[in-house]
Amino acid sequence: MVENSELRKAGLKVTLPRVKILQMLDSADQRHMSAEDVYKALMNAGEDVGLATVYRVLTQFESAGLVIRHNFDGGHAVFELADADGGHHDHMVNVDTSEVIEFFDEEIEKLQHAIATKHGFELVDHNLVLYVRKSGK
Repeated sequence: MVENSELRKAGLKVTLPRVKILQMLDSADQRHMSAEDVYKALMNAGEDVGLATVYRVLTQFESAGLVIRHNFDGGHAVFELADADGGHHDHMVNVDTSEVIEFFDEEIEKLQHAIATKHGFELVDHNLVLYVRKSGK
């Protein structure tokens, strides 16, 4: 089972709640889920995992590098599975619906490196979030 090996590789003991939560994050249509979203999805699937357990496991997953926590302005924390291939992407957050849209733009990436270099720095990481709403056109 892939979930078991992922947990072991991250240095976590394989427990039923951890496996269920990892499966839920992996199979969900929604890539960015709050702890409450995960809890509700587990409840809807008939799984008996408490909300406190979901919070604890997500924090453990974050520490182990299995998930990334995002705290977008005006909202609560959401989690997404860390990309196994280390792929980078940025985010847009629809301020009207709270929908999170992932995107990657090579031109923006190059420009960020150029700006850092221009100021005498080397870019080691970044987090770009655009807050958007549908245009009235």
